[in-house]
Amino acid sequence: MLRPHSPGIGRSSSKTAERVSDTLRLGASPFVRDRRRIAALALTASGAYTVVALYQFGLLRRVPEPRLPGLDADRVDASGEAYRVLTTPDAALGLLSSALTLVLTGMGDDDRTRNRRWIPLMLAGKAVADAVASLVLFAEQVNRHRRVCSWCTLAAAANLAMVPASLPEARAAWFSTTHGDGTR
Repeated sequence: MLRPHSPGIGRSSSKTAERVSDTLRLGASPFVRDRRRIAALALTASGAYTVVALYQFGLLRRVPEPRLPGLDADRVDASGEAYRVLTTPDAALGLLSSALTLVLTGMGDDDRTRNRRWIPLMLAGKAVADAVASLVLFAEQVNRHRRVCSWCTLAAAANLAMVPASLPEARAAWFSTTHGDGTR
């Protein structure tokens, strides 16, 4: 373990916090492996949203993407509908959503299907909602612009892949709630 025990300035720890740390870094259960997969996918989506945000905030003049037919991130990401929700760049909202996914993914120890059931259930619900939103936005790109943003497509694919990774733990939490046993 890497837990220095020294007095002084800084936050104190708790046994619960140490269990979460051990679970996320060292755990080997199937649910923890799924949580790591979800974290990697959320970080992938965040990276894609970051590239788009750099363009939408004017920090890049062009969105870097391969020169392939059907791709035109500049056209898609500069469109009015990309700034419609809350009148802010949609990549900023995507980053916020990915951050929330990371928070839910990291919350709780290995026993959260029994002692904090709401977390895996909320994570799965959010994964499904994000996947649906990604499909709608992809369809909007194809329908309105006849082009897609490669970075947005990468983020959408990551959001879609989170759904199957989140369902086993949510199922265990649900059955732990209704039947008392959520083991996998």
